[in-house]
Amino acid sequence: MRKRISYWTLLATILLLAGMVIQCSKKESTTGKYIAVTQFDPNRDAARDIEEAIAEAQRTGKRIILDVGGDWCIWCHKLDQFFEENDDIHRYMQKHFIIVKINYSKENRNEEVLSRYPKIPGYPHLFVLDSDGKLLHSQDTGQLESGDYHDRDKVFSFLKAWAKS
Repeated sequence: MRKRISYWTLLATILLLAGMVIQCSKKESTTGKYIAVTQFDPNRDAARDIEEAIAEAQRTGKRIILDVGGDWCIWCHKLDQFFEENDDIHRYMQKHFIIVKINYSKENRNEEVLSRYPKIPGYPHLFVLDSDGKLLHSQDTGQLESGDYHDRDKVFSFLKAWAKS
């Protein structure tokens, strides 16, 4: 009988601690520590992600890039790979922008959020916002390509044109 009580006490303690860890991590993400949205996730609240990016942009003086696409999109993966392979461009982007990936897929089209912005002709698509969330530019990424790849000069020129001076 004594072992059974100890087992249940231990189990209750573990569950209580797990609940406390989950609560702490939820509070951390909503109380000032910005967590970047780096994946296209149909389960995310895109409106909240944008609100948190605006708060971070205001705190840091950066602009915001909404990267709209999905895991189904081969060009979205090519753009991600482009940034991974071009360290200097990636660093520049991180220095000047808050990047938020907004999912667009059959699971979640994020129609309500995306209805605030101009029509998207293809994916991925980039929206540049100021630190207050006002739309500054809508970028068809097809214009940043050369052949089957993103053009280094075109992408860097785009980022430099929209970085806050």
